[in-house]
Formats: sequence, structure tokens, C-alpha cells
Amino acid sequence: MPSDTVGTAAPVVLDAAGVDADPELAAGFAESAWRILAGLVRSGAALGWVEPPSRAEVAELLAAVGGAARAGDGALRAAYVDRRLVGLGYWLRYARPTHRPHADLEKLAVDPAAGGRGIGRGLTAALIADARAAGVEVLTLDARGDNAGALHLYRSLGFTEYGRLPRFVAVGERRYDKVLVMLDLRADGAPTAPAGP
Repeated sequence: MPSDTVGTAAPVVLDAAGVDADPELAAGFAESAWRILAGLVRSGAALGWVEPPSRAEVAELLAAVGGAARAGDGALRAAYVDRRLVGLGYWLRYARPTHRPHADLEKLAVDPAAGGRGIGRGLTAALIADARAAGVEVLTLDARGDNAGALHLYRSLGFTEYGRLPRFVAVGERRYDKVLVMLDLRADGAPTAPAGP
């Protein structure tokens, strides 16, 4: 199937174990993910790279995320249409011991050929559900200030802005705000109060 054509089937969102359980999907996952990520970065997407990542860099990243998911320290989700990877996203727990109850949604990427089908929303909702199931208290993420579509999506799913670093993201000579958002997953949405004397 040409890279600019996506089938008409409903998207299927799998977790890391679901991808691993299908030998064909597992074998092509890193290459397909690289194509999506490199293509998006090449077109100016805000994914943390200035230049498109290499195949090896993406394979190493996905191996690390997969290991974290197996250890309960992360979650990886992949969206497929007709067995073609059209999107992926993941979160990882913070490494600092005092931040371990929390996680950061580090990447969310959707093939532009599959845009407008709710794939980003489906991936994000699945990652939020995974975070809840893993006992994550606060799920954070950051987005480039000009990424209005992503910020709208996150706000519509309950994320709230908690900070903004003006002109923090550097892409060559261009500067963008870094927008920090969070989703409080604690039962009452309020911080846990310390035990009193």
C-alpha cells in the first residue's frame, strides 16, 4: 500500500504486549515507527528532534520504552489501520525517586495520511487508561506553543496548563513557547495531604 494511502477500516489500538504477540507487526514495528517519526520531523512536527531521527535511534528508543512497559514503568500504544501502523505514543515514569508516582507522556505521533480519524485521541485515551491502571497519580506532557491541534486535544481530554516557558524551544533561529500540561489522575484530583501530627 502506498505511504499516502490508509485503508478504511476502523483503527485498532494495541499495547506493547499486543504488538509483540503478533510476529508480523512486531517485526515491522521499529521500521514503521521510524517512517512516521522521521516523516513528521522532516515536515516540521514538534517531536523533540530538529533533524529526523535515524532508524537506529528510533529502534533504540522503542526498545527502551518496551522494556519500561514490561517493567511497569511505562506504556506504549500503537494504532493500526488494516495492519498498517498509523500512530504511536508512550509515557514513562519519572526516574527521580520523589517523582516516581508520576509519568510523562513523551511522544504522540500520527501519520498525516491517517489524520482526522481520531487516532491521536484514541492513542491518548488508551495511554491515560494505562496510566490510571498503573497507579500513576499525575500524567504530564509538554507541547510546543504553536502546536494548537495537540494542545486542543489534550485540553479536551482534561489536561490543564500549569506552566509556560516563553521562547524555550529552539529550532534553528526560530523560538517557541514550551507549554506544560497535566492530568491529575488521583481519585479526587487533589494533592495527597501529608499525615498530620
